[in-house]
Amino acid sequence: MTTELAKIPENEIKNRIYTLKQKMENNNIEAVFLTHKPDICYFSGTSQDCYLYINIDHDPVLFVKRYLPRARKESCIKNIFQIPSITHIPEKIINLHSNLPKTCGLTFDVVPVRDFYFYQKLFTSTCFIDCTPVVNDCKQIKSDHEIKQMKTAAKLSEKTFSYIQENIRPGISEMEFCGIYETFARKFGHSGTLLTRHYRAEGFPFHLLSGKNGGVAGAVDTPCCGIGTSISHPFGAGAKIIERNEPILIDFGTILNGYHMDETRMFVLGDMDQKAMDASKAALEILYTLLSQMKPGVTMGDIFEKAIKSAKNLGYEEQFLGLPGIKSNFIGHSIGMELVESPIISKGNKDILKPGMVFAVEPKFIFKNEFAAGIESVIQITKNSSCFLSTTPNKIFICK
Repeated sequence: MTTELAKIPENEIKNRIYTLKQKMENNNIEAVFLTHKPDICYFSGTSQDCYLYINIDHDPVLFVKRYLPRARKESCIKNIFQIPSITHIPEKIINLHSNLPKTCGLTFDVVPVRDFYFYQKLFTSTCFIDCTPVVNDCKQIKSDHEIKQMKTAAKLSEKTFSYIQENIRPGISEMEFCGIYETFARKFGHSGTLLTRHYRAEGFPFHLLSGKNGGVAGAVDTPCCGIGTSISHPFGAGAKIIERNEPILIDFGTILNGYHMDETRMFVLGDMDQKAMDASKAALEILYTLLSQMKPGVTMGDIFEKAIKSAKNLGYEEQFLGLPGIKSNFIGHSIGMELVESPIISKGNKDILKPGMVFAVEPKFIFKNEFAAGIESVIQITKNSSCFLSTTPNKIFICK
């Protein structure tokens, strides 16, 4: 891990802003006011405490509360101003552009209602509209720079799963072992906290479900939940002791240089029960089936239905994507600067796959009070087909 923090190239930022302005014009959005840190970082190159204002007819403006010297070093935005308070922003905009915009986009999916009303009082003559779809559309297609960053994150994920294979052992708790391999990943630049967009979602990298803990459903919108550490954190790894000859599902989220990788692999210390082994192999088969179907022009809903059909044909309809009555309605999600981005490969989704899209695809099963089985790998949509961005071997890790 280097002590010099990597910057987002200037041409990358300029291309993103150009794309955003095109989409703003197509949607009659005069300006956008970005307050969500991952959005600000995506379009400015910095995650300092700041706000980004982009008017379709003017250069972007970055308003920084703290810390101005780092923001200027990290961002290629030319107009960067120190502000003691957000209340000074409207006046600054008027001084720069003569007036406030008549309409201005806010990302309604992440702006709290209280903040919305506060912004409305500050921008007295402005009507705020939702620019979430426009911002999300910009992020859907990954650039060559972004693919490179995600490949680097994939290498760290692969290195961590290799470390897991070499160091997993019976007799320690799920959470203790999660701490061990997360510490390993942190040594190579893993940032620790996974970035999530939805206000009710929590991003955590320690998702180890051993034996019967994998068969416990819960609060997370995913087939495999786990017990967790307490009633206030009822998901993920817990106090259960890892044992030999039991199926172990490890879902590890990596974030490196601002980009995520999300992968799941099955492990066993010794010999896996045939039932769990067969289910784990079925998950692999579904993954490769979906890979063969994921190509430009195919609708995401069709990919979801293909996953359902494949699970049914393999005899796992009941266990696939969750327990009956609480099944997940998606098989994959976009991934990038946030762990879960738009669009989602979900039931009924009419959006089509496009070159440059990147998805974490996760066929998983839960066998109630028995175990969980599955796999998750990251797939890139290419010009004519798709390929794995994940470099971790798509296999069951058998550790003796």
